Amino acid sequence: MLYPLIRPLIFALDAEDAHVTSLELLNQLRWLIPPTRIHKPVEVMGLQFPNPVGLAAGLDKNAEYLSGLSRLGFGFIEVGTVTPRPQPGNPKPRLFRLPKQRSIINRMGFNNQGVDTLLEHIRKLPERDYVLGINIGKNLSTAVENALDDYALALQKVYTAADYITINVSSPNTPGLRKLQSEDALEELLKGIAERRKALQDEHQFDRPIALKVAPDLDPRSIAPISQRLIDYGIDALIATNTTLDKSAIAGHPLATEAGGLSGAALTERSREILYLFHQQLQDDLPIISVGGIDSPEEAQLRLDIGAKLVQIYSALIFQGPGLVRRIVKSIEP
Repeated sequence: MLYPLIRPLIFALDAEDAHVTSLELLNQLRWLIPPTRIHKPVEVMGLQFPNPVGLAAGLDKNAEYLSGLSRLGFGFIEVGTVTPRPQPGNPKPRLFRLPKQRSIINRMGFNNQGVDTLLEHIRKLPERDYVLGINIGKNLSTAVENALDDYALALQKVYTAADYITINVSSPNTPGLRKLQSEDALEELLKGIAERRKALQDEHQFDRPIALKVAPDLDPRSIAPISQRLIDYGIDALIATNTTLDKSAIAGHPLATEAGGLSGAALTERSREILYLFHQQLQDDLPIISVGGIDSPEEAQLRLDIGAKLVQIYSALIFQGPGLVRRIVKSIEP
C-alpha cells in the first residue's frame, strides 16, 4: 500500500540507480514484510512449486537480493542471467522507463559479477521455501560458435545450487546470441547440453531440470522445429518470452528509437501469441512458463488458461509495486 507514495521518489532517480536502490532497501527493510506465502501448489518439471507465480530473470542478476525478494510471496525466483566470467555489460544509460506505456527498454548486456560470485551469495542464504532457478548465458567475449563452452561450464558450476537451470539464448543485447535459436545452432547447443547434463547426472546421482528461454520475435515457422528439438534433447520446460526488438507498440514515443529489448505491457500481445503457438505444438509434452507483459491477475489467469503451467513477472513489479505478487497469487486458479 505504501508503494504509490514512494514510487514518485523512485521514478525521480535514473532508472538503473532506482533499480539498485529499491532492491537494497528491500533487503534492508525485509523484516517489515510478513513472510506470508500463499500456497497454491503445482508440480512442474518434477518440482513442487508453492504457487505458480515467479520472478523472471534480470531483476537480481547476482543473487544479492533473495532475502528481500523471497518475502514478496513468489512461488519461485529466477536469478541471473549469469555468465562464466564477470562482465560490465553495455555502456550506460542502458535502462529506460516508459511509465504511460507501462513498459521498459533495456540493453544491459548480461552485466553480472560472474557465476562464482553468484554461487557465493546463494551459499550464504538460509534454507529456502521457494523454488530457485538460475539463468545462464555466454560471455560477450566468447564467439557464438563457441557458445557451448560457456553454457557447459556455467551448467556445471550451478548444477548443485539451482532447483532448475535456464539456458538463455534469447537476449537481444548480446550480439549474435539469438542466432543460437536457429535450427542447426540450437541442435548443436542442445546436444552438447544434453551430453554435459548426462555427465553431471552420473557424477552427482541426481537430475536438475533444464529450461530454454526463447525470444518473442521468432518466425512462426520456427516454432515446430524448436519444439521438436526440445523434446529430442530432453529439455524439461520452455520459457516464453524474453524482450522484443519490435518497437511498433510504442511508435512515436521519444524512446522508441533506443536500442535494446522492450518489455512490459507493450509485449503482452506478442508474448501471448508465442505462448499459444508453442502450446499448440507441445500440448502437454512439455510445460511452458509464460513471461512478458503479465501485469494483472486477469492476464496471469489468461496465460494459464491458454497453456502455461507457471507465470513470471518483472516489469509490472516496477510500475505497480510488490503487492502485485500476492494479488495475482490470490486470484488465479492453476
